[in-house]
Amino acid sequence: MAEPDPSDPLETQAGKVQEAQDSDSDTEEGAAGGEAEMDFLRNFFSQTLGLGTQKERLLDNLTLEGVAHYMLSERCRRVICLVGAGISTSAGIPDFRSPSTGLYANLQKYNLPYPEAIFEIGYFKKHPEPFFALAKELYPGQFKPTVCHYFIRLLKEKGLLLRCYTQNIDTLERVAGLEPEDLVEAHGTFHTSHCVSPLCRQEYPLSWMKEKIFSEVTPKCEKCQSVVKPDIVFFGENLPARFFSCIQSDFLKVDLLIIMGTSLQVQPFASLISKAPLSTPRLLINKEKTGQTDPFLGMMMGLGGGMDFDSKKAYRDVAWLGDCDQGCLALADLLGWKKELEDLVRKEHASIDAQSGPRSPNPTTAAAPKKSSPPPKEEARTTEGEKPQKP
Repeated sequence: MAEPDPSDPLETQAGKVQEAQDSDSDTEEGAAGGEAEMDFLRNFFSQTLGLGTQKERLLDNLTLEGVAHYMLSERCRRVICLVGAGISTSAGIPDFRSPSTGLYANLQKYNLPYPEAIFEIGYFKKHPEPFFALAKELYPGQFKPTVCHYFIRLLKEKGLLLRCYTQNIDTLERVAGLEPEDLVEAHGTFHTSHCVSPLCRQEYPLSWMKEKIFSEVTPKCEKCQSVVKPDIVFFGENLPARFFSCIQSDFLKVDLLIIMGTSLQVQPFASLISKAPLSTPRLLINKEKTGQTDPFLGMMMGLGGGMDFDSKKAYRDVAWLGDCDQGCLALADLLGWKKELEDLVRKEHASIDAQSGPRSPNPTTAAAPKKSSPPPKEEARTTEGEKPQKP
């Protein structure tokens, strides 16, 4: 800062001091602003390209065995599961995108302008009948949780589950024993319903909605006669606030991501794989590899952190390709939990049958779970997408 001239009057000296201080303050603010911009750029490139951050390899090897060994170590204490349609297909619930068997391939009877319209909020408000006809076929309570659901339950019982983020609306995670605080139902749930009128928004319970759907009556609000919609997220609607609030804390401290039964095609759910720290291992159990993105495209779209299973730089991503139930059994076997998991499935399915009468058995869990088979060859390619939840 420049010194004032002693020959100047005191008022002039004071003015010069103030001017100099203001100049210094502007310089400091400019420097602070520049540092903030640099912090932004550093964070941007570290998230999208992995630059300027340390990538510690925590797995002994990039196999299911390597993941199991890590899970049994002291370093793995908090697991997040990201799940989609593939964990429920063995319960008899179709996914969205599988050719010939997927939901979108079997909607001709509803005379839709295009398959996705059945889950678009604008179309629903004008033509709710197709959705409720489909809802009757797929309504929660008609299906039993699968081996995958009970594997997640076992993670909870072992004190390892930080959170399960699900795209599914079938509520099978709840039926399997997860509590609301264990879950982020990213695409909503049938558990509650609300009037679609913004001036009303009357809430209705699961039992009320079930009675309407199985009576083949379009649910209408008892207060204002507007349509009542289950709290599942349609195209054109925002995801639940809980989805965004949990992300802020969960992904800062996660030690392992387990991704099961999802095509990772629907945003923003698909971007969750990039939220974990760069050293956090990620296990994919799915019928095909997914989540892989071009590094440059990921940088331009802000979707960095795509899965890398095969390159020379791969260091944390593992893919087990095949049926999701079999993948969970194979992992449970390596962890020494297989009998415990099989017993849990049998006990819980028997309890469900005792409470509500025998239901159609899950195709892959009708009897005692089968001995886990070796991982299928990675060349196998059967599309497995999201299921009836917000597409």
